Amino acid sequence: MNNHEIDYKIYGDDMQFVEVELDPQETVVAEAGSFMMMDDNIHMETIFGDGSGGGGLMGKLFSAGKRIITGESLFMTTFTNHGAGKRHVSFASPYPGKIIPMDLSELGGKIICQKDAFLAAAKGVQVGIEFQRKIGVGFFGGEGFIMQKLEGDGMCFVHAGGTIVRKELLPGQSLRVDTGCLVAMTSNVQYDIEFVKGVKTALFGGEGLFFATLRGPGSVWIQSLPFSRLASRVFAAAPSRGGSKDEGSIARGIFDMFNGE
Repeated sequence: MNNHEIDYKIYGDDMQFVEVELDPQETVVAEAGSFMMMDDNIHMETIFGDGSGGGGLMGKLFSAGKRIITGESLFMTTFTNHGAGKRHVSFASPYPGKIIPMDLSELGGKIICQKDAFLAAAKGVQVGIEFQRKIGVGFFGGEGFIMQKLEGDGMCFVHAGGTIVRKELLPGQSLRVDTGCLVAMTSNVQYDIEFVKGVKTALFGGEGLFFATLRGPGSVWIQSLPFSRLASRVFAAAPSRGGSKDEGSIARGIFDMFNGE
């Protein structure tokens, strides 16, 4: 099906949200839990899979099954403007970082990204899975054997942590990055895993044992603060449960917040 053409505006700096403008009968699809606010006359509906609309019942079940494999929720949510004029719906970032708008029609019709990076998209964009062909990538890639792929010719929104940089790789040009810092790449970029050379560097360097090696041509998006790194620093700074109540009060407050206290 054709992708709906949506307009948008991104607000904020480090804790961003995206406001999507919908014409009558236009629809945007979002991850469960990303909704922030919406105008009246917008109808919200929970659906199986990505809502791309293909394959009948079996197609919907297969689409939902793919989302289970990537560790995402079985359901997604659609927001459709049933009013006579333009309406707005907003989606928020799950943690500090940036929202990256991507027009798939300008990116070869396909983007491969981290499995938790997708935030929302125009209806018609297909959210699927991308298996890494090489076994080394699967076992040592840091972010898992399976990545998400976004296909179509519409607008989609991806979220990542910290500051985001887009790098354009020429044919044959390579870039080595920390495996957790890779956010997304166009489909023509070759992705592989490289072992850190040197025993002392691997054991004591503090940067892990593997690089992600990206080879052009194509575009890649890199994040400065993966959520896994942010979470590990927060919990590492938190005092033990048996420590004094006065120790590290700020860190302890964050720790208790994460534990629902």
